[in-house]
Amino acid sequence: MSLRILSGLLIVTATQSVDAASIYAGEAKAAAVCSQCHGIRMPSADAPFPPLAGRDADYLKTALKQYRDKTRKSDIMNAIAGSLSDDDINNVAAYYGKLKP
Repeated sequence: MSLRILSGLLIVTATQSVDAASIYAGEAKAAAVCSQCHGIRMPSADAPFPPLAGRDADYLKTALKQYRDKTRKSDIMNAIAGSLSDDDINNVAAYYGKLKP
């Protein structure tokens, strides 16, 4: 019985570590790539770009993959998302999805 509990705790701990690493990686990528236009919580007052904080992570993943694959058209976003790996997209989406708008 105690072995099962220990195994369960290890799985929970490992999962939390993976999630935390994804969010930290997403934060770094967002700061380097996304924040210039979208900000972290809000874009600059005169920017026409939507804030991403608090957006649904699945929506962000889908949108970024569509921009990367050029099935969703935007000259700026197609160029920026074209350099993102699947891990980058998942990390950025997880990061922005966890923020409060």
